[in-house]
Amino acid sequence: MTKLVKPSQNNESCSFRTSIGGQALIEGILMRGVDKQAIVIRDQNGELVSKVEQLHPLREKWPVFGWPLIRGIVTFIDSMVKGMKAVTYSAQFLPEEEQEQPSKLDKWIESKFSSEKAEKIIIGLAVVLGLALAVGLFIVLPTFLVGLIPPLRHGHDGLRTMLEGILKLAIFLGYMAAVSRMKEMKRMWGYHGAEHKTIYCYEHGKDLTVDNVRGESRFHPRCGTSFLLVVIILSILVFIAVNAFLHIDNVLLRMLVKLLLLPVVVSLGYELNRWLGRHDDLTISKILSWPGRQLQHLTTREPDDGMMEVAIASMKLVIPDKKGADAW
Repeated sequence: MTKLVKPSQNNESCSFRTSIGGQALIEGILMRGVDKQAIVIRDQNGELVSKVEQLHPLREKWPVFGWPLIRGIVTFIDSMVKGMKAVTYSAQFLPEEEQEQPSKLDKWIESKFSSEKAEKIIIGLAVVLGLALAVGLFIVLPTFLVGLIPPLRHGHDGLRTMLEGILKLAIFLGYMAAVSRMKEMKRMWGYHGAEHKTIYCYEHGKDLTVDNVRGESRFHPRCGTSFLLVVIILSILVFIAVNAFLHIDNVLLRMLVKLLLLPVVVSLGYELNRWLGRHDDLTISKILSWPGRQLQHLTTREPDDGMMEVAIASMKLVIPDKKGADAW
């Protein structure tokens, strides 16, 4: 591999913004375009293995799913499912001794259903468990812990809600920091950086080569990690506003209301992230997206040339034939 070059810090402004987005996988990258997605993995022999799938957005069959404040939650769940499938697929290319052995539940499902249906059930369970973990960490735990403070059990609504929000944000940042230190995640974050750099290179109208990609920034304003931080912050603000009118003291009821507000928060976060992505040259946009960019110091790393080759190969497979069809 060639020596890495420090990326330019003045190359983030783009006249063209693409809707193509990606996700880091195990030794690979998923790129999702307008009408297809591509997974490119580097196998044990160092060869690139690609898989391209056509996309059929739900809004094509049911236009209501493309409406503002509805499309956000639909896109979020769809991305989770497709992302989980892609990670599972990429794990198949690990050396056999590194592959995670199926659990007893997985084995039971595989014994009762066809391979295709079993995979759908296992992926569905993984998504549900992932959502349950998020709800437990960022809704149940902060509300429960602050509810243990006697002076805050009744009254002091503003202070109680603010402490819950601060604790939620602290748990999220602590979780991301802990994950970023995991040895197996460091290469994944490198692929995440390669994905961002490649998208920037494409948006700047440069040829997709390793040399060109290397000079781009790994911090991108339309990152999914930034979206998660936006959702966390919005959830705090939305509940502060709601609680100002409802004055909810009961811990379980507070948890329930926050859970019911979650789809609203995700949808608002999606629309805000969409607007920030379209206007990332505005000062207000730069201010609002700054926290998300800082978070990317944890979730991206400078990639090596091999990672950039994977990102470039995946990107080329989803660029539409009609120029500009993927405009954000």
